[in-house]
Amino acid sequence: MRFRAGALCAILGVAMVVASLAAWWSDAAAARHVRRSNAAAPAPTITVGSPLPVQPIRSGFLGLSFEYWALEHYAGTNPNAVDPILEQLITNLTQGAPTVIRIGGISTDRTWWPVPGVPRSPAGYYTLTTRRLQVAQSLAQNTNAKLILGVNFEADSFREAQAESQAMMRVVGSRWIDGLELGNEPELYGNRWFYQRDGTDVFARPPTWDFQSFLPDYLHMVSALGRAPLAGPGIGALTWMQYLNDFLNTKRVSVVTLHRYPLQSCGPTPGQPKYPSIPHLLSATSSRGLADVFQPYVEIAHAHGEQVRNAEMNSVSCGLAGAWGSANTFAGALWALDTMFAMASVGVDGVNIHTYAGAPDELFSISHVHGRWRAYVAPEYYGVLMFSEAAPPGSRLLQISGVSGTGTVRAWATRTPDGEVNVVLINDATGHPQDLTVQVPGSMPEGTLERLSAPRVQATSGVTIGGQSFGRETTTGLPAGAFRFQLLPRARTLHIFLPAASAAMLTFG
Repeated sequence: MRFRAGALCAILGVAMVVASLAAWWSDAAAARHVRRSNAAAPAPTITVGSPLPVQPIRSGFLGLSFEYWALEHYAGTNPNAVDPILEQLITNLTQGAPTVIRIGGISTDRTWWPVPGVPRSPAGYYTLTTRRLQVAQSLAQNTNAKLILGVNFEADSFREAQAESQAMMRVVGSRWIDGLELGNEPELYGNRWFYQRDGTDVFARPPTWDFQSFLPDYLHMVSALGRAPLAGPGIGALTWMQYLNDFLNTKRVSVVTLHRYPLQSCGPTPGQPKYPSIPHLLSATSSRGLADVFQPYVEIAHAHGEQVRNAEMNSVSCGLAGAWGSANTFAGALWALDTMFAMASVGVDGVNIHTYAGAPDELFSISHVHGRWRAYVAPEYYGVLMFSEAAPPGSRLLQISGVSGTGTVRAWATRTPDGEVNVVLINDATGHPQDLTVQVPGSMPEGTLERLSAPRVQATSGVTIGGQSFGRETTTGLPAGAFRFQLLPRARTLHIFLPAASAAMLTFG
C-alpha cells in the first residue's frame, strides 16, 4: 500500500531516507538546470492562511459513478468473487473510509426488470437480474460504500419503476442504498430519441416537454418507489437546475443529485470553449468555473437542509468523438485534482466521477482474461489519488493568497483531522516551469514534497505519483516502485520548483 509522506518519514530507516535523498538530488540538479535555462516570470509567493468558511470535507465526498453495464465489466458477474483490482483501486482513493458509488447514467433509462403482463420497453436493452444486483451489493459491502441506484423513468411505466425499486430494496438492502435515482437527465426526454421504429426516432416525451411537464410526471412515478430513500432530480442542464428550489419545495430527497461536465464532445467545434482540447481542459473555466456555476444550487440545497452531490462528473460529456488526445492524457489528472478541490470549496457535499469502458475519460480499463484480472490505470486516476491523499474526510480547506484564479498556477491547502497541513501546487502551463515561494503557518515541523508528473502533458503512460506508478497494467491495483519524496527544511518560507504541466504536494506534521 502507499504511505502518506508524514507517516512514511516516521517509519523509514536512515538508509531509505538517504536513498530517497540521493534520488531526489539528481532530480533537483536537473530542476536547477531547467530553472537557469528557462527562466519564467518572478516567483509568486503563495501564503497559507486560516480555514476557509466552508464545511470540512464530508465523509464519502469522493465517489465513483458507473453505467449499469460498466459495473459488470469492471466487477464481474460473480457476487462471491468481485474483481479484487476494482476493489483495491476504490480503496486506494478512500483508505477504507465510507464512499458513495452511483450506478446509472444513460443506462438508468435503458434498464428493464421483467414484469409479468408488462411489455418490455423497446429502449430497455439491459435486463436487471438478482445476480447483477448482488454484484452491486457485494461491491458496496467490500468497499464500505453506499449505492445510488438509477431507476427507469423514461419508459413512463409505474409498474416497471415499482418492480425495479422493490428488487433493489430486496436484493441490495436498505443498509447499502443511499438513494434510488428516478431517471437520468430527464430534460433530454423531449429532444433525444427514445428508440427507433422503422428508421424513425420515437421520443420518450413530446417536444413541449419542460420542467413544468416533468414535475407532476415525476411525482406520480416516484410514488412507485414507496418508502425507499430517494436521490434526485438527476438533472444536468442549467436551464432546469434553475427550478431546483421549486423541486425541493415539492419533494424531499435523501440526497440532491445534479450532473455537470466542463467539456462536451458532441456539438462544439474546435474554436468553442467547450470543445475537448488540452488548453480548454486546463483552463480555469473547466475547473473553478465549473464549481462556480454549481455554487448557487449548492446554496439552494443547503437552504433546504439537503446534501448535494455532483453525482455524474468527469471532463467530457456526450459520447466519445473528439475527446481522445485530451481527456485520456495527463491533462486529465491536473484537471481532476484542481476540480475536486474547487467543488469542495463551494460547499459541494460529494462528487461521483463517471467512468465506463471505452470512454476517453475512463479512470481505469479492466479486463478478465484466462481467469486473471488486469487493469490499465489512466492518468486521471493519479490526480484523483493525490486529492484523496491531500483531503481525507474531515479536512478543512485553508485560505490561499498569492495566486490568481485565472493564472496557470493553482494552489490549495488543507488541515487534516490529525493536524497535518497539505499544500497542493498545480502548474497548468504546458510550456514553462514555475518557481514558487510558499509561506506556511509558523511552527511547522520539517515537511515532505511529493510530485505528480508525466513525460509530457499529452502522455497516456509514464505517469508517477511520489515516484510510483501502476505501469502499463496492474494485477494488484497497487502502485509499484519505491515511494520517492523530498525532505523540506523547517522554515516558514520555502522555495519550490514546479515543472511544466505537473503538480506537487507539500506535507507538514
